[in-house]
Amino acid sequence: MPTAPENEIIVPHPVAPDSPELRALLQALRQAHGDSVNAILFYGSCLRSGDLLNGLVDLYLVVDGYSAFYPGKLRAIANWLLPPNVFYVEVPTTSGTVRAKYAVLSTTDLDNGTSRRWFHSYLWGRFCQPTALAWHRDETARQHINACRDAAVRTFLERVLPRLPESGSLHDLWQQGLQLSYAAELRAEQAGRPAELAAAATDYTVAVTRKAANTLRFPLRIEVAGETTHYQATIGPINRLVSRLSWPLRQLQGKILSVLRLLKALFTFEGGLDYIAWKLERHSGQPVEIPEKVRRYPLIFIWGLFWQLYRRGIFR
Repeated sequence: MPTAPENEIIVPHPVAPDSPELRALLQALRQAHGDSVNAILFYGSCLRSGDLLNGLVDLYLVVDGYSAFYPGKLRAIANWLLPPNVFYVEVPTTSGTVRAKYAVLSTTDLDNGTSRRWFHSYLWGRFCQPTALAWHRDETARQHINACRDAAVRTFLERVLPRLPESGSLHDLWQQGLQLSYAAELRAEQAGRPAELAAAATDYTVAVTRKAANTLRFPLRIEVAGETTHYQATIGPINRLVSRLSWPLRQLQGKILSVLRLLKALFTFEGGLDYIAWKLERHSGQPVEIPEKVRRYPLIFIWGLFWQLYRRGIFR
């Protein structure tokens, strides 16, 4: 087996639960999409709980290219213009029906979106968090996924630390960093979601931050005091100024991209309106009704619906 580069962040990533439900889901997706699938990543609440039957399984399908993945051009172009495309699938098993949402992302977009070259946090803000490699085609695919996850951690730390105090606990670093990332999108989750995610992944965040500390563009020191792990970052004033100016731009860009992705889902995702309503209800705890006029003429009337949901606090 090839050895990892010296700067690779080698940590115990979450392990996908070896269950008949997950195997059935992975098999169904591979059969449906053929050899263009390079790897499948598992993340989200079902990974944390290990229960695939109580909730919606979140997956990323990493593919060689969009033209090879899609039989037609429209969805391939939409995925290339504004990745990812998102789809829904149900797979019956002997234990019950597994329901999953899977996002399609090319290897090129995964590379770009997790790297320092990518301005917005949509991808590096997701892949810096715990993800399990549920399936990979070969060793080359595994190494590529690990390299992208490593890059996402580095990019996350280099982008959020200049906006944070020069020292503090690692829990606060990740909680506040995820809060910055969440604020750069239209999100329906409750305000305490970043704190929950940081608390649920303490061992992971400590491990990856320790490993990444010596690979960043500024000094980052990690120390343990009692039961708390602390950080101290030495960041110059110019870097902090650039970061202070960049995050409001990310937030503006992210709100616009979030709306565009929702609109794209109307054309690339069967049942897109119902999925959007379900997702918003699930995360906000408030009922979301899709008016008939929006169903009939979405491009005309969806804007008023978005504004109403925003005023109700369902979007933030």
